[in-house]
Parts: sequence; C-alpha cells; structure tokens
Amino acid sequence: MKKIEIERIMKKHKKDFEDLEIYDKTRELPFQRKRIDITLSVETINKLKKLKEKTGKPISRIIEEKF
Repeated sequence: MKKIEIERIMKKHKKDFEDLEIYDKTRELPFQRKRIDITLSVETINKLKKLKEKTGKPISRIIEEKF
C-alpha cells in the first residue's frame, strides 16, 4: 500500500481508529452503554415520563441527550 493511500484511509476513518485505541487502553468502547442506579424525586420522574410520551424516546436517551 502506498503512503498516500494509507494517509487517506487514516483520515477517512480517524474516529474509528481513535475508538479502537481507547478500547485497547480501557477494554471498553466509547459507545457502549452501562446500566446504573440513580435516585430521582417523584416530580423529576413524572417530568421524564411526560417527555417520554411527548417525544417517544426512552428516558435513558432523554437523559443522555442532556449531557
């Protein structure tokens, strides 16, 4: 493979190579999901449920998008 072709591939797939580098270091992919337990007030839970009904998105996705 020529150097120019290698550089083109590296540039085109830069994010993929970065993700694999992170995986090599941590054994976790950045887009993996993990389950956690959190405590929320009833008022907050009700607001999240209303948003869920309005948008059709799961509550976890709504919370992720806020970050």
